[in-house]
Amino acid sequence: MTSPTDRIEKTAVLRAPLERVWSAISDTKQFGAWFGVDFDGPFVAGGRLTGRIVPTTVDPDIAKMQEPYRGIEFDVLVDRVEPMHLLSFRWHPGEADPAMDYTAEPRTLVTFELEADGEGTRLTITESGFDALPLARRAEAFASNEGGWTAQLTLVDKYLTRNA
Repeated sequence: MTSPTDRIEKTAVLRAPLERVWSAISDTKQFGAWFGVDFDGPFVAGGRLTGRIVPTTVDPDIAKMQEPYRGIEFDVLVDRVEPMHLLSFRWHPGEADPAMDYTAEPRTLVTFELEADGEGTRLTITESGFDALPLARRAEAFASNEGGWTAQLTLVDKYLTRNA
């Protein structure tokens, strides 16, 4: 059984069809617009991407919070891409300090799962693997991403509403 400090799970039913939500999740340009990142390529299973933090285009308050991190780079290893159902990648959570070397740390797994739900789409975002992080960073990374994924669900919903 997974410990309560190892896994974050957030779910929302978005008022958009499955195809539209899949596009917002799986297309790196659309993903970047709501998430606040500019990726150097597409999500391809087994691929590695470099992302550069840029403020989100859908919420000025969150964009202001992201502004101090503008330009910071991080990488993701794309795990799975199952069209209309699942996208997952591995990353170093909280990889925002350019002076720190995160390469020796284990990565967490981020999964976006989609399921048709009436007139909308149920999106579940899960991040797991926090218990494997170094103790000195574990609690901060978990707390930061706990709130971060709540905000990201709001951002993707705003993006879908704005770009309907």
